[in-house]
Amino acid sequence: MLIRTGQTGVIAAFDVYYQEDGYSSAAAVCMDGYADAQPAGVYSAQRPNVERYVPGEFYRRELPCILGLLNMIPIAVRAIIVDGYVRLGGRPGLGQHLFSVLGSCIPVVGVAKSEFRGAGGVPVLRGRSRRPLYITAAGMDADAAAGNIRRMHGPYRIPTLLKRADQLAREQAGRNGV
Repeated sequence: MLIRTGQTGVIAAFDVYYQEDGYSSAAAVCMDGYADAQPAGVYSAQRPNVERYVPGEFYRRELPCILGLLNMIPIAVRAIIVDGYVRLGGRPGLGQHLFSVLGSCIPVVGVAKSEFRGAGGVPVLRGRSRRPLYITAAGMDADAAAGNIRRMHGPYRIPTLLKRADQLAREQAGRNGV
């Protein structure tokens, strides 16, 4: 994995899909800029023996999947977008754990689709949706992160390339017959 701070490298958006048989399929969609309509690269993989879901410890199942994919990206990553919160109120969430594991070198932006009481986050309305996305961040200002998500490509609540990461993770599960 290449880690580089500054404006060079790609932004990588991750999503993970959990299957009933204990496997996960994870996807990363990379972009050169937040407003890109097309990915600069896509990566996906399956992982066996995913941790069971424990409320408040979502990161235990998601973090190994993301780290595995991050190692597949052959170019520097300058920012990461995760599906979820960076912090859950006063305790670390998925994004904060990822930020820490990466030595606090790569900013992590959390994009949550539902409100988690006490987690905070900057609400962002996109398209015609009346339901906001909740944006949190580590390694960058949350308002700046919200501005980046607001300007991402697509007319709908979920930006085009974040939706693509979700679709790719689900397609990967289907391709492997699980």
